[in-house]
Amino acid sequence: MTLKITDVRVAIVDAFRANLVLVKIETDSGIYGWGEATVEFSEAAVAAAIETAKPLLVGQDPYRINGLINDLHRQTYFRTGVVLRSALSGIESALYDIKGKALGVPVYELLGGKTRDNIRCYANAWFTGARTPQDFAEKSKQVADLGYTALKWDPFGSSYMDMTADELGQSMDCIEAVRNAVPSSVDIIIEGHGRFNALTSRRAANAMAPYNPLWFEEPMPPESISAFASLKRQSPVPIATGERYYEPSSFFNLVAQEGADILQPDACHVGGFEAMRSIVSIAQANYVPVAPHNPMGPVANAMNMHLAAALDGIFIMETMMSDVPWRKDICDEDLLFKDGYMTFSDRPGLGIEINEDKCREHPYQQRFLRHYNGTLTDIRPDGETIIHREKPV
Repeated sequence: MTLKITDVRVAIVDAFRANLVLVKIETDSGIYGWGEATVEFSEAAVAAAIETAKPLLVGQDPYRINGLINDLHRQTYFRTGVVLRSALSGIESALYDIKGKALGVPVYELLGGKTRDNIRCYANAWFTGARTPQDFAEKSKQVADLGYTALKWDPFGSSYMDMTADELGQSMDCIEAVRNAVPSSVDIIIEGHGRFNALTSRRAANAMAPYNPLWFEEPMPPESISAFASLKRQSPVPIATGERYYEPSSFFNLVAQEGADILQPDACHVGGFEAMRSIVSIAQANYVPVAPHNPMGPVANAMNMHLAAALDGIFIMETMMSDVPWRKDICDEDLLFKDGYMTFSDRPGLGIEINEDKCREHPYQQRFLRHYNGTLTDIRPDGETIIHREKPV
């Protein structure tokens, strides 16, 4: 089947935590594809980058995925950055969706086929509104009741770079409360959001060691890989990072300098499926496990699920346990979650459709970073929806 691209469009959809950037590429056959290029707090910039690429895509063969992405990359004089790489991610995903639909196969078949039938998931966004250690403990019980075998949260409040002994103690009280509230079979993961300097990161890692976290995530800002390598050598708990690196070469350097125990690339930010595949290959060759960063929207979740189906170097998947109540209106996700694992959809392409009329009911809203002002747990509006259950939603 010979296809030509006829249009490239972007929808920016308010999701309260941030705005989703959804990419639709249409063809002359009526087949179209969806991608996601969400960059928190830079949504308009990445949308403009995608619009700029439109003249280079219209009239082209959507099957020529690598060639088109290479052409777009070469056309951009400044060859990297999260805006460009995210725009490429959304475009490439939509092209894969088109090709999968046209061939009648799921995207994971285009990536080499399934290596397994499901993937272990950990819960994020389970803590909406929690303030005290007891609040977190009570909400964490719901995570275990839903069948999750791992959960992640940031217990550090508004701390930034430094922590007093009292602030460190309060954070450890929160970790201890959750650890005691859930079964020992449930792993806990501690999120740092890149907030500390090297000294405070070591102090926090040493303090949390008795609670045996699965990993300590992004304790420091991302710019210095050598600082991460130094911390990893000294930390009594595993160190994870990667959500704020956006090209394969950064992950190569992370691995080469032994800067992390777990890599966390984001399919929305690194350039798409092919970039993710190269990152996982780099990691797998060095026996470093990969846990993709995946807190975005439903199309991004579908992108990561197809990657997890095909790439066995991915060992666990981040999932947002709750979301805005209108998520179920804007998409038709086919999620089957049971006993801590999510099953892969076998629909053609990415296996997800977007309702554009419903998207227009939730237009762009300016959002600001909550990570360091003490309101991080206010990431959902009233009426949040639990999206992962033991039946399709």
